[in-house]
Amino acid sequence: LARWADLFLVAAASADTRARVAQGIANELLTSCWRGAAGEKAVAPAMNQQMWADAATQANLATLKSRGIAVFGPGSGVQACGDVGAGRLLEAEQLADLCADQFESGLLSGAHVVITAGPTREALDPVRYLSNHSSGKMGFALAEACVEAGARVTLIAGPVHLPTPARVQRVDVVSALDMLAASEAAVAVAKAGSSQPVFIATAAVADYRPAQVAAQKIKKGLKDDTLDITLVKNPDIVASIAEQADKPFVMGFAAETHAVEAYACDKLARKKLDLIACNDVSRADIGFQSDDNAMTVFWPDTQANEGVARVELAKASKAQIARELVRLLAARLTY
Repeated sequence: LARWADLFLVAAASADTRARVAQGIANELLTSCWRGAAGEKAVAPAMNQQMWADAATQANLATLKSRGIAVFGPGSGVQACGDVGAGRLLEAEQLADLCADQFESGLLSGAHVVITAGPTREALDPVRYLSNHSSGKMGFALAEACVEAGARVTLIAGPVHLPTPARVQRVDVVSALDMLAASEAAVAVAKAGSSQPVFIATAAVADYRPAQVAAQKIKKGLKDDTLDITLVKNPDIVASIAEQADKPFVMGFAAETHAVEAYACDKLARKKLDLIACNDVSRADIGFQSDDNAMTVFWPDTQANEGVARVELAKASKAQIARELVRLLAARLTY
């Protein structure tokens, strides 16, 4: 029990348990395994807010930290006893992410990864706009996974309400033209300062924008029940980056509602991408706004059937999918 784990996490770690492990007591199974474990160690505190604030509790916490033991949390909020304050156990998904953070792989050391995420908004007038349902969650998960893998990350985000992952440089944009300009600038920095520049286009960029943006709010006609708006095509951001003479490694995404793989393979070849990940957003369980995803990844391979190799990524959380994509990306890079 003590030997197999790379990380020994006690969750929930009560005030009593943390006191015993801090003092070196090993008189039952948990503390005996803790003493005998050779891997990394962490605790996730869970207790009443006053117990958390107690001087002895804080002294034991300082002892654990001085020995290199990670402390995950605690969170803050309403507690089972009715009190409100610090001491709540973090959610399971938060604990899983924190565990993963203890094992940076170094797969992308030396790389500067530029990622686009979320939707774009194309203004019709000062009030309305054209957009889509992209949440940006996949792009943000990839940004976090790339940082875990040792990369420098620039995240170019459309209008989304997501916190910026730690150690990620974020650039907020609105329209497709904004995103293109920010992408070109970030890629130029990546190429100048990195041994391996990478561009990952997860953003759901609007294909079209209004030819003219009304200066005032467009009012409903009194007699006419229709409204004609002329749209013009937006630039293709991922294709623009892939067409550069000294292009970075370019990974695209294809979010489709039908013929998913056919469209993805066509996009891979037509836009000269190095890797493409596709998913079926018509599925309610992995579509826009979902916390889960399932993807098929393709890349050019002259030895494979029809010149394209593929890997299936089964349904999992977007954080897990992101880490799998990083492994595939790292395997394709040539430093």
